[in-house]
Amino acid sequence: MPSYIDIAVNLLGSALEPDTASIIQAAADQGVSPLIVIGSDLTESAAAIAICQQYPNQLYCTAGVHPHHASGWQADSSKQQAELCQAPQVVAVGECGLDYNRDFSPRPIQRQAFIAQLALAVELQMPVLMHERDAHQDFIAILREYRPQLSGALLHCFTGTPQMEAYIDLDLHLGITGWVCDERRGQELAQLVPFIPQNRILIETDSPYLLPRSMRPKPKSSKNKPEYLPYIASYIANLRGENADEFAVRCYQNSVAFFNLDRVHA
Repeated sequence: MPSYIDIAVNLLGSALEPDTASIIQAAADQGVSPLIVIGSDLTESAAAIAICQQYPNQLYCTAGVHPHHASGWQADSSKQQAELCQAPQVVAVGECGLDYNRDFSPRPIQRQAFIAQLALAVELQMPVLMHERDAHQDFIAILREYRPQLSGALLHCFTGTPQMEAYIDLDLHLGITGWVCDERRGQELAQLVPFIPQNRILIETDSPYLLPRSMRPKPKSSKNKPEYLPYIASYIANLRGENADEFAVRCYQNSVAFFNLDRVHA
């Protein structure tokens, strides 16, 4: 059975949290292990580290401030984040970026928090896991300043955009979710997926969100789960005209390399 790494799981503060143990086990039973737990603010990032400590080698996490939470960014936030990033369980800075679709935080503060987190990723020489929605122009302008010094940069939950070429030119990794399995909203992404370079594609559920609509039989729960990642991987491999097992191996290797998991396991 192929091995998979789910690079974005919203385990905390979501419908998954009450069932953590069974979620992890059900995923592992399908070859999906480890899972990367997303930290979307500093408090959640600290909690993510704590839960990773309970499940060594099964969970790793990120530490960051999502643009939705950027209004909580303060003068000492960078220092707090840097301390969190010292934990061996933390494999990336983030989730950080810009979201002009929901505008839960004022855009100038979003940009300030994003810049500070990119600077921290450069300082620590850690990869960065990013979010962008309806903010392409500012996102690219800011990222272009820091990309040469970053050890790695991942745009997660990529949903398809005419600007994909700009992301590829910046040597970003792109995380693909079950959005691609949505016959209503995922058509643009389905058309773009074959053009993502082999060494830049990563796969994720972004669970409990974005349950693949094309799964049959349809899961009884509307919750997406890491155990469904093999289905998503197979769907993407088919779009790319690749052997599913070979594609799974490549994505696993890409994930290990991006998050430096060989170093973490050593």
